[in-house]
Amino acid sequence: MSAGNPAPSPAPAARRTRLISSAMMARHNKESSVWVARRGKVYDVTDFVPDHPGGDDLVMKYAGMDMGEIMDDVVEHAHSTSAYELLEEYYIGRLPMTQEEEAACADAEDGGADFTGKDKDIIITDDFVPQDSDVHADYKKHAFLDLSKPLIMQVWNAKFDKEFYLAQVHSPRHLKEPARLFGPDYLEMFTRTSWYVVPLIWVPIAASLFYRSAQQYTLLEHGQEELVPFQHMVKLSPVAMAYTTACFASGVFIWTLLEYTLHRFLFHVDEFLPNNGPCLTLHFLLHGIHHYLPMDRLRLVMPPLLFFVLSFPFTRLAYAIFPSAAMANGVIAGAFAMYVVYDMMHYALHHTKLPAYLRSMKQYHLEHHYKAYDLGFGVTSKFWDYVFGTALA
Repeated sequence: MSAGNPAPSPAPAARRTRLISSAMMARHNKESSVWVARRGKVYDVTDFVPDHPGGDDLVMKYAGMDMGEIMDDVVEHAHSTSAYELLEEYYIGRLPMTQEEEAACADAEDGGADFTGKDKDIIITDDFVPQDSDVHADYKKHAFLDLSKPLIMQVWNAKFDKEFYLAQVHSPRHLKEPARLFGPDYLEMFTRTSWYVVPLIWVPIAASLFYRSAQQYTLLEHGQEELVPFQHMVKLSPVAMAYTTACFASGVFIWTLLEYTLHRFLFHVDEFLPNNGPCLTLHFLLHGIHHYLPMDRLRLVMPPLLFFVLSFPFTRLAYAIFPSAAMANGVIAGAFAMYVVYDMMHYALHHTKLPAYLRSMKQYHLEHHYKAYDLGFGVTSKFWDYVFGTALA
């Protein structure tokens, strides 16, 4: 390799310039995530470390640190022009150079660009209304997503790591109009759902399943086969109605546990989320966007297709584990009905004035968004949060 000490070419103008604090860079000092700095620029060289011609141990010695001096030392370890050009491919941001920039990329407790979405001092009141974000100032300060442009491809193509993504996506922003995810209107329509769509679709389905369960219990009571055409008219017996109502109530209770477990262990799978673009994009679509833009009216309730996909394995499980289709249908009817209550209540917690209990749950849920996103997973009640020790104080 020919010796040289050229200054690396500046990052392309189209590339986001993220401010990275020294403290954050220092945390990326393990083989799973290796960041280094040179002349104020920060590089994520995790993928390059195993292929470093001088051995990975030399790079790891400076992991999380400035290695400009050793790289520029032609006696210790000479580098060619191509080596510096290769390094630029791993550029992810730069260190702060002024006091203002130091403040901007301060750690979480100081509310800087490394803010994690946990604000212990925020107070959520009945009339809580967040301020609209300054789109251009936000992008300039945080170098995360440009809210004036479609978001999904920005997440897909971005090179930020999971730590930065989670910190930013759990720091709420607010827009007067719904953000665009894909751009074209014919795609946007599939990402936006008005609140009334949920009861229009799922209440009739829940009612049909309730009737089907009562119909099947009536046939079983008379020793007949329960698998008859849905349109087959049956005079429902009081005993069958009692059985179906009990199953329905069980389904309501089961939904409250599903609500908690799905919210905590699927939508907030943060700790186990793989650190790559496709997984971060999937996380963003499923729940990240809701924390990033929690007051977006058209992305508060679940799109019908998404709920169908998420509920399908659970309905198949119900038919597999319950002793009769009559019982399964009654339980599913109750769960679907409670899901409608959940999504309507979720919308109301974000956007309407409420009775006393709902005001309490509104404060509780918004504290999940603004105070501690890793606590307070219950939306319709706090019951399972108390059971599993995740209740907000």
